[in-house]
Amino acid sequence: MAVNPNPGILQYSRLRKSPFFHASRQHGVSLYSVYNHTYHPRHYGDPVAEYWALLEGVTLWDVGVERQVEITGPDAFEFTNMLVPRDLTKCKVGQCKYVFVTAEDGGIINDPVLLRLGENHFWLSLADSDVLLWAKGLAHGLGMDVHIREPDVGPVQVQGPKSRDVMVDLFGESILDVPYYYAVDRELNGMQVVVSRTGYTAELGYEIYLHNATRDGVKLWETIWEAGRPHGMQVIGPCHIRRIEAGILSWGCDITYETNPFEAGYGFEKTWMVDLDQDADFLGKEALTRIKAEGVARKLVGVRMGGPGVGSFNDGSMIEPFDVHDPHGLRIGEVTSACHSPRLDSNIGFAMVPVAYQEPGTELVVHTQHGPQEAIVVEKPFHDPNKDIPKHLERTATA
Repeated sequence: MAVNPNPGILQYSRLRKSPFFHASRQHGVSLYSVYNHTYHPRHYGDPVAEYWALLEGVTLWDVGVERQVEITGPDAFEFTNMLVPRDLTKCKVGQCKYVFVTAEDGGIINDPVLLRLGENHFWLSLADSDVLLWAKGLAHGLGMDVHIREPDVGPVQVQGPKSRDVMVDLFGESILDVPYYYAVDRELNGMQVVVSRTGYTAELGYEIYLHNATRDGVKLWETIWEAGRPHGMQVIGPCHIRRIEAGILSWGCDITYETNPFEAGYGFEKTWMVDLDQDADFLGKEALTRIKAEGVARKLVGVRMGGPGVGSFNDGSMIEPFDVHDPHGLRIGEVTSACHSPRLDSNIGFAMVPVAYQEPGTELVVHTQHGPQEAIVVEKPFHDPNKDIPKHLERTATA
């Protein structure tokens, strides 16, 4: 018997398709995965070439798998503010926030980007876990006057330093007035869209959320593609090399239901992500208050690893987390995401380890697919820690 190292993924009617599925596959998808019960292009043949295309040019991504949970109704603000540990009284209409959806024990159910479209109108742009039924069940159990649904909305991402030029060609110079982590309504060739200055890259970039996505998905894709071609646009999958460099987490790998924000590195220093001083009694507040007071036993840290390259994370090289051992051979944790960074010429990743091993400079041994390798704990993010790259534009508006 022999293992097939590259088995296919069945395409059939049971799994959902992104509104851009038929458009994005025209560019030669090499590998799919399933994300939010939906086919998702992971790469188009060469993840390292896609990395450089993102860093040096402009890229288009099918991220229609980022399903939206829409919350409206008289109690929408109160309900949404209860779902997340951030204080949404500090979130203006038209603003976006990276948030955690927490459970009663403080575990992370999801880490979406929240868009506040109106006083009582929110979208949660989901990572890969089920939140729609969770939110519906909570609202029903609490008797709150809200309407929760999955609207016919699908996003694409336009990312990279030349995304500015493509977006100006699509929407005009005024699109440059959108500040970092804000969103605006626009019309494009008769299609209604929401444009946000966000992305999964820590590069300059935008997301375009399409209304009536089932009807207009292919039309939007082709419109963006035609605008991008003169600027050398390339279609790529999510660039995990860049998101690991940036310290961006992946739900299901770096954080799960079993992880709380303090373990993930949010809450102690980044107190706005878990605001325990706010008036709102958000779900998990009691547990997270206790966890902060008692401290945590483990922490997600950055690591650099020696040895041969460990791949790009989305190329099938990392089938399981890598075991982490101390220098004496004791297994103490695991690397949850890892890649070889061409820019840094190093294997980098995130490791969940006991707090006794969290200090930069701590020596570890990581068992990659190439066997045990020397490793060292380092600060994360690995590149551009202040996010100067995505925040900078030649022309910006004040918030």
